[in-house]
Amino acid sequence: MHERERAQSIASETAILVRVLLPRETVSDDPLEELTGLATTAGTRVACGLIQRRSKPDARAFVGRGKLQELEILVERHEADVVIFDNDLSPGQTRNLEKATGVKVLDRTELILDIFATHAQTYEARMAVELAQLEYSLPRLKRMWTHLSRMKLGIGMRGPGEKQLEVDRRLVERRIHDLRTELKAIEKRKQRQVAARHDHMTISLVGYTNAGKSTLMNRLTEADVLVQDRLFATLDTRTRRWQLPHWGPVLLSDTVGFIRDLPHRLIASFRATLEEARQADLLLHVADASNPAVLDQIAAVYDVLQEIGIEEKDTLLAVNKLDRDGAFARAETVLHRYPGAVVISARSGEGIDRLAIAVSDALSRSFCEVDIETGVDNGKLMAYLARHGEILSKQYHDLRVTMHCRLPHKYLGRIEQSGVTIVHRATDSEQELDESLGKGDDIIEDVA
Repeated sequence: MHERERAQSIASETAILVRVLLPRETVSDDPLEELTGLATTAGTRVACGLIQRRSKPDARAFVGRGKLQELEILVERHEADVVIFDNDLSPGQTRNLEKATGVKVLDRTELILDIFATHAQTYEARMAVELAQLEYSLPRLKRMWTHLSRMKLGIGMRGPGEKQLEVDRRLVERRIHDLRTELKAIEKRKQRQVAARHDHMTISLVGYTNAGKSTLMNRLTEADVLVQDRLFATLDTRTRRWQLPHWGPVLLSDTVGFIRDLPHRLIASFRATLEEARQADLLLHVADASNPAVLDQIAAVYDVLQEIGIEEKDTLLAVNKLDRDGAFARAETVLHRYPGAVVISARSGEGIDRLAIAVSDALSRSFCEVDIETGVDNGKLMAYLARHGEILSKQYHDLRVTMHCRLPHKYLGRIEQSGVTIVHRATDSEQELDESLGKGDDIIEDVA
């Protein structure tokens, strides 16, 4: 009942949107488009927006004095309940804005945290969101509580001179410590779970929020994952088996969507959820070709991947939503910058066959061909090679056998530790590279 009342309360709020554009900041035709989507996802009704260009934010209220007066007029005219900034505000700026407008003021981080809190379903996701919210609210307790002047008495308190604020701060810090400890334990358990799937190649879907990752997962795996045309519809990782043509079964994981200026607290809190992406053999980066800011969104995803330390992982870009108006022209622009990308429509199925081939080729880059020599009685090793790779041929000599195999690089270390002899062979791609290096002048002439 509490969640229903909360949702109804949010849905009844009217919002004024504000964005301050700073130098060197690239924007689309509608600078408030993404913030409007976030506010709508949170359940508010957007009345209007306000935009200001500044060389730097105003120290007192982020916007200038004239824009602040204009904002006050808009709040009164539309009888707004909340003002939402597409920037991050300091506690002092938020306090000054609320005093001037007489209504609640949220910044971008607080809005995203509220959306995550509403959409979190699993225990792990709810804990991660709670941790991020508490870390955000800790320096803002003075604004949030109205009972600062009350005195706290009773057992366990230091005395009648302690303010309620100090008690609240200690309670929040204790809860933050408990959540961090529990999430760290979950992260270690998640690492063990993901590592235990070494029998299969793993692919992780990453991308900007609402790029169509869940729709693509349903198309590839018939997973029946929730699909909604809203931001942050997926917060919890789901892993399904994908029967990849000409390859076999692989594990495909859907992860939380990224967004521009994703709060650092959320990234840290969702480390366990992002473990799938960290340990994946391949990242399948899904981009929305229907969005005018698709190139900026792709760059934002790569920024987040760098922040969580997996930017160097092998990545295949899938440019999605080709069936939408204007998407084809934007997809051509993306292909010009990222020539290895694959253009698809997860909803209609267009390009899915090309995507499967590209994924197979990408996974093949992690394989190598080797000759492995062992005793003919080493049935355990032969079964291991057959299970994790492909035995292409066998040659017997006395009581020894040499097997020509095709294996993922990640399994070679374990085989080498067993004491067998391994001789590496060049793969087809390496041979092609050697041949191309030998006739570099011809390649340059062809390109010219």
